[in-house]
Amino acid sequence: MHNHRGLLIVPENGAAKACCGRPLQYRECMTFNDNSNIGNSKVRRRGRTTGLAVGGGGVGVIAIFLLSQLFGVDLGGLGVGVGGGGDASGDTELSECQVGEDANANVDCRMVGAYSSLEDYWVAQAPAIGIEYREPALILFDQTTTTGCGNASSATGPFYCPLDETIYIDTSFYADLRDRFGASEGTLAELYVVAHEFGHHIQQIGGLFEGTDRSDTGPGSDAIRLEVQADCFAGAWVAGASQTEDESGVPFLEPVTGQQVQDALSAASAVGDDRIQQSAGGGVNPETWTHGSSEQRQRWFSAGYDGGPGVCDTFATGADQL
Repeated sequence: MHNHRGLLIVPENGAAKACCGRPLQYRECMTFNDNSNIGNSKVRRRGRTTGLAVGGGGVGVIAIFLLSQLFGVDLGGLGVGVGGGGDASGDTELSECQVGEDANANVDCRMVGAYSSLEDYWVAQAPAIGIEYREPALILFDQTTTTGCGNASSATGPFYCPLDETIYIDTSFYADLRDRFGASEGTLAELYVVAHEFGHHIQQIGGLFEGTDRSDTGPGSDAIRLEVQADCFAGAWVAGASQTEDESGVPFLEPVTGQQVQDALSAASAVGDDRIQQSAGGGVNPETWTHGSSEQRQRWFSAGYDGGPGVCDTFATGADQL
């Protein structure tokens, strides 16, 4: 099903072609078809601020905290004020993001393209697993924002708020994921983040958050089951992404390659609880885990990739098999 179109070929003079706005050596992009229509009004940019750049300085408490909360579904433990929904007065449509060529050149447009592909995928797949689909919103922000789950900052990492059914991403996070924590720089690593958070939305509209204890930790906890299920849903989308189409029937994405899948697996591994604890310089303590180990996150991503969303029932799996 998946061929190797889109492989990056380095010519004899050693110059690699640009990939998503930056030159790469021996690296692939997950490539959007240039003429696909990615335009989507459900993705908005919330203000741009000036001042101290997020992500500067060395690895410290904030960077570790960022990764420890990555892909969270409940902001109750973040120490942020829980209040009203996000202020949409400063939200603007990304009107510059219209076709796949824009997504290949710009990270904001890449988020728009990812959303459009994910929505097309889940409109078809959600009913197959007994879920009536409705779309989330996606907000791109800089430094700080207000959400239905409270105030959040870049240190929170990308997250989904079930109270306003919105995904929030500060795209400066991708530099941290790549440069500080060693994830691959292929663009599928970026798209995996959106797909994971979209997976949390599927859980929300399917009622999977109801009756779960998201404050529990450790092997077999509901928190880990929710996180690795979202990884499984992300893997399922990756396998079907090149079959998602715009309204004219043009595929959003070229077929995924083996190297691109490895990029996504690299991102999943980088945010495993064991890797985060090791990065903090402490011992590995599974009893405190909330998101799953690197091995678990990769394994469930691969399960979804191989078997589709129907194999992602992590709540039917024994703790010793999770």
